[in-house]
Amino acid sequence: MTGDHYFTAEPSAPARPREVEFTVAGRDYTLGSAGGVFSADRLDPGTAVLLRKADLPAADVTGALLDIGCGFGPITCVLATVAPEATVWAVDVNERARALTTANAARVGAADRVRAVAPDELPADVTFTQIWSNPPIHIGKPELHGLLLRWLPRLAPDGVAWLVVARHLGGDSLHRWLVEQGWSVERHASQKGYRVLRVTR
Repeated sequence: MTGDHYFTAEPSAPARPREVEFTVAGRDYTLGSAGGVFSADRLDPGTAVLLRKADLPAADVTGALLDIGCGFGPITCVLATVAPEATVWAVDVNERARALTTANAARVGAADRVRAVAPDELPADVTFTQIWSNPPIHIGKPELHGLLLRWLPRLAPDGVAWLVVARHLGGDSLHRWLVEQGWSVERHASQKGYRVLRVTR
């Protein structure tokens, strides 16, 4: 066992490359993954619910989209595929995750439209048409709130954020907290114990 978590900046766990296959909106994806990143062996069930139940961007969506905590890049690659006119910023503290996301963007033909960066590398003047996240609940509530307070204000005035949170990990309390922060929050869907939240200004 190592002390690594998926939110470790430089994981020491052996990479042991592998592939993860999944299907979203009728398209099959085969992405590279590795040890030391979030849900390395499969599409995380919460991410699967998010991509199945949230409203994926239309093909004519432009501007910048954001994937918070991109892992090996499944959300990023789906967004880049369904919205070929948009730029997708993929943020993760884990350098291995960022490298995998960059490689997987090339796999789906979107290398020129995906920017996988550490949080502090994302230019301060970029605002987002859409924000997507299966947020890292296990970093703890204060850190999770800080993460959302950092990125949600970067949403464009008419933008939308999509979040998925397990009910037993505080999905309903996070919903209430977001409302207390002044956001408009709709429980868009529930499936397999997960809440899909639609967040707007």
